[in-house]
Amino acid sequence: MADSFGVKLGAKAARLLARLGRTDILPGLTERELTGIETRFGFAFAEEHRAFLSVGLPTGPGWPDWRHGSAVQLRSWLDKPVEGVLFAVAEAAFWHPAWGTRPAGRTDAVSGARAHLASVPQLVPVHSHRYLPAVRGAIAHPVLSVRGPDIIPYGYDLIDYVRREFGGPQDSTEEGQRAVAVTTAFWADFLTWSNWEG
Repeated sequence: MADSFGVKLGAKAARLLARLGRTDILPGLTERELTGIETRFGFAFAEEHRAFLSVGLPTGPGWPDWRHGSAVQLRSWLDKPVEGVLFAVAEAAFWHPAWGTRPAGRTDAVSGARAHLASVPQLVPVHSHRYLPAVRGAIAHPVLSVRGPDIIPYGYDLIDYVRREFGGPQDSTEEGQRAVAVTTAFWADFLTWSNWEG
């Protein structure tokens, strides 16, 4: 893990989660396990997410079981953000402005949206419907709450997310503010920080 800030952020978030005592924590994933997951599913964990999982593997309802979970279940979890957007394209006439003119037919619209979404960063589940983008080399991403095209920030970064989701003390440190500017293609278009009251 080359990026020391990302490593520190992820490790701090994992230690905070353990201290809060709201989740069972198993021994963290080894470098070999993390690399195996990335190879198996074709993505790279963000630096802070990788460090978070290496310090301790949260387990129980809502947590992906990266060590023993079924490949089908994990793949479904990984596909859910894109599938949710495609469902909205098909059933709710959703169309992202950057995609140009929406095709008239539903099938063509879904095919066009799928082609556009193939080029955006993969979202990787943190817990339940909360996700981090799989972007290697960039750190301190907002944690996103994703339900179809209903996408909102649920933490300025992984530490802020753990505090908000699991009842930790709120904090306005510099590391809690740095993530606001770190975004990824497509998914960042849904983040309206000025309207977020977290």
